[in-house]
Amino acid sequence: MTERKPPGVSFGTWVDRQIAAAESRGDFEDLPGAGKPLPPPTGRDAATDWAVRRAREGDLDVAAFLPPSLALPREIQDLPGKLAKVHSERKVREIVEDLNDRIRKAHALPQDGPVLRARPLDVDETVASWRAGRGES
Repeated sequence: MTERKPPGVSFGTWVDRQIAAAESRGDFEDLPGAGKPLPPPTGRDAATDWAVRRAREGDLDVAAFLPPSLALPREIQDLPGKLAKVHSERKVREIVEDLNDRIRKAHALPQDGPVLRARPLDVDETVASWRAGRGES
């Protein structure tokens, strides 16, 4: 915990002292990105710049930036590929039921962005498609 600002000392001076003390202790050594230039400002806020940069680097799922009315249909579109990697019917059912719960919750909330047209999936029908993709009957 840092010390309290002494009375009669400006915040700027007090902060500068805190930074100088941290530098002398070596608190800023070996930080990620040390020695690299700062990215140029884009005029947007820093949080947006950071998120866009992370998405471009592939660290974040871009769907996280979308409103539910766009993210959920995209998730439905990508569902067959996701389920193709699943090995148990129980897990397939869990994934589809979780998606259905999120679709229902999104419909219950005020809409943000375009109208949500996605409807819950038929779990049994989705499992049957998953089985057919695996060559099972």
